[in-house]
Amino acid sequence: MAFIFGRGKKISRWLRARPRLFFDWEKREGVLPPELCDEHKHEEGTPMLLEQATPTNVSRAIREINAFEWEGDFKPMARQALKQLVEKRLEEEMAEYLGVSRYEHGAHRVDYRNGYYVRHLLTEMGDLELLVPRSRKGGFPTQLIERYARRCRSVDRVLLACFCLGLSTRKAASVLVPVLGEKVSASTISRIARELDTEVKRYHSRSLRDHYRYLFLDGVVLKSKGAIKVQKKILLCAFGITVDGRHEMIDFYAAPSESAACWEAFLKDLYQRGLEGSCCELMVTDGGTGLHAALQIVYPKILLQRCWAHKTRNVLDKVKKNDQPAVKKALNRISHAPNHRQATEAYWHFASRWRKAYPRAVACVEKDLDELLHFFQIKKPELWSRLRTTNLIERSFREVRRRTRPMGVMANTQSLQRIVFAVFHHLNQNWSQNTLKKFTHKS
Repeated sequence: MAFIFGRGKKISRWLRARPRLFFDWEKREGVLPPELCDEHKHEEGTPMLLEQATPTNVSRAIREINAFEWEGDFKPMARQALKQLVEKRLEEEMAEYLGVSRYEHGAHRVDYRNGYYVRHLLTEMGDLELLVPRSRKGGFPTQLIERYARRCRSVDRVLLACFCLGLSTRKAASVLVPVLGEKVSASTISRIARELDTEVKRYHSRSLRDHYRYLFLDGVVLKSKGAIKVQKKILLCAFGITVDGRHEMIDFYAAPSESAACWEAFLKDLYQRGLEGSCCELMVTDGGTGLHAALQIVYPKILLQRCWAHKTRNVLDKVKKNDQPAVKKALNRISHAPNHRQATEAYWHFASRWRKAYPRAVACVEKDLDELLHFFQIKKPELWSRLRTTNLIERSFREVRRRTRPMGVMANTQSLQRIVFAVFHHLNQNWSQNTLKKFTHKS
């Protein structure tokens, strides 16, 4: 296959047959600096990209590589072959519908042929201009192409995947032009994305199995367009670890705030759908007052574990910058103690050392110390590193932010829920395929 060079020159056989000319071209175009020309002057020729990269030859090489026609003529040929294959299959369907082949007569015909009409179908190979057979009564029920469809289902899935992976509708439309050979409008991608609304409703209304041993509850803040200005939307989320060690994003709820009323509405919905908490041993939270008030109403019998990461940040905010490393190390001695007794002793050392200098910091730890140490009641020490913080659910939030950041501000709450559902569904699928035999801190 002959590649078309950047200036219209073909580099195929002559590049291998006459390397001396290529070496002269490199010197003339400035790809090789003078010192490298002297170094390689004893050689018959030298490759365009040497081991030593310089700004001149690298930038020149990138421009020339971008000008290559890598695919040659295979794509038009493949598109033509696909067109012939589809049209042949349509002819076979028409023959099956009529009961007779072309130019055959039948005593009992249900319909007659009536020529063709042109129909465009966007596929992975580009746009196909198909000649679709037409019947006189207009009742030809083709199964190969959906009625009124202008794109293959596979193309719609690619467009939907681009949206779910974090590309805005306009970026996805421009990125796929080289692949599809035709630009798809941003409104088309938005229309395809709206097909997720049914799946989102099913996700929010499905029955839940009461098989979660540990629950993590937290909220993530995202931006959405409002009627007047950009508004912050809070998604209240529930993450669970089942009795067999499998992770799962259970559900999310778009709320105006993290108040006790919003959390109570979300938790009651989970409870009514089957998540009664009979197997749950521990609930891990960030310490929000609204969440804790709602948990005392819906799940009052389950132990609450406050997140050590959030508590450490709150304590360090009350400490001078020079003393923050020492205070953080003292807090780590409490959270990483081998048992409850030694953690309590570490707290008293921390309090006696810093109470005089930072009484507010010590009081911040003291008022929640019992809930900070509840993870010691779990009889599996290998789980403590994961149960003392909300890092597991925060990692899922990081994936949501990574997908939504390129989009900027979401168009509306429905669009926000679509992308979050797609991210959580993808995470759940990965976790279901990699079920943990034993849930440990190294798994």
